[in-house]
Amino acid sequence: MINRFLKYVKIATDSNPENLQCPSSDIQWDLGKVIVEDLKELGLEDISLDENCYIMATLPANCTEKIPSIGFIAHMDTAPTYNGIGVNPRIVKYEGGDIVLNKELNIILSPKDFSHMNNYIGQDLIVTDGKTLLGADDKAGIVEIIEAIKYLKEHPEIKHGEIKIGFTPDEEIGRGANFFDVEKFNCKFAYTVDGGELGELEYENFNAASAVIKIKGRDIHPGTAKNSMINSIMIAMELNSMLPPEQRPEHTENYEGFFLLNDMKGTVEDTTMNYIIRDHSMKKFNEKKNLIKAAVMYLQLKYKDACIEIEVKDSYYNMREKIEPVMYVIDLAKKSMEELGIEPHIRPIRGGTDGARLSYKGLPCPNLFTGGHNFHGKFEYISVQSMEKARDLIVKIIENTAKL
Repeated sequence: MINRFLKYVKIATDSNPENLQCPSSDIQWDLGKVIVEDLKELGLEDISLDENCYIMATLPANCTEKIPSIGFIAHMDTAPTYNGIGVNPRIVKYEGGDIVLNKELNIILSPKDFSHMNNYIGQDLIVTDGKTLLGADDKAGIVEIIEAIKYLKEHPEIKHGEIKIGFTPDEEIGRGANFFDVEKFNCKFAYTVDGGELGELEYENFNAASAVIKIKGRDIHPGTAKNSMINSIMIAMELNSMLPPEQRPEHTENYEGFFLLNDMKGTVEDTTMNYIIRDHSMKKFNEKKNLIKAAVMYLQLKYKDACIEIEVKDSYYNMREKIEPVMYVIDLAKKSMEELGIEPHIRPIRGGTDGARLSYKGLPCPNLFTGGHNFHGKFEYISVQSMEKARDLIVKIIENTAKL
């Protein structure tokens, strides 16, 4: 399992939000092709890598009993917000205290900053060299699914129905479910394996939207700018100050939503702002979208000679609405965790997964842990022992599905 994980994370798969094609980056094909060969080696059936870089495969049922088909899904891309090229992981036997990721750059992974490290004393942690993210989100999920299937192949005494696996591109830029063929996948229910620490079980996620604001000002020589210059950067700053500061990610937790100014590029003449908007409550989600639109309308009236435009697009919705009618899928995962001695932590996702959109496409799809922490940055790490537990959980869920 460790060897497979190290092999996968060394293959760069950053998605690219600027490219509207699927996959959004050609490098995702590199991992896709490697995975397909690994699935062939395992002897799975119906293996496909389609024109959009979606992988599907089947482990046929090994008994004649009528057992529901079940699926497991993970994504191949890594977040484009941090460097994923040249990943150079290493394994540390963690005995507590700081881990020096990069002595030259003075990059230190410390329990002073990340107290959850204290939960892993005596375990094996896979860390970065401080120059890249690790890619456990979500290559750990891919590996755990494959290793669970491998275990089932090696233990035919575990009776199971048809098992489907699916690996998607572009999840990190909100497009992972765009071309996922739910009808072809042909499952009663599925799980994404895309969560964090040991025990996470999630069936609530943010409602999500993006807001792109473009401001056209007027650039005049500063020496003669009085009553003529319209500084688009200053308008952008004013707009951001109109949004509630307590509703920024750094001030929110649990069910609290936020506005995040994710990117801003500008000159006096032209500025573009990219926001993401999140909330678990649909009512509060809509209020946030209306608030940012109202701020733009106010500035349009205040700066009549400027051009201020906003485009708001919904990305995905809270899957809770689709999971609550089939809560047995949560009960199944919870029971399986408890049988393995894993304490379930059922909490809302402060983010989204492919499973949210797949649930709205007719495939109920809550989320399971992978065992990783600090995703999308140089302090990312994962416990080998937690990865083993994630693999075991997948096997146990499959085993218990036969008892439904």
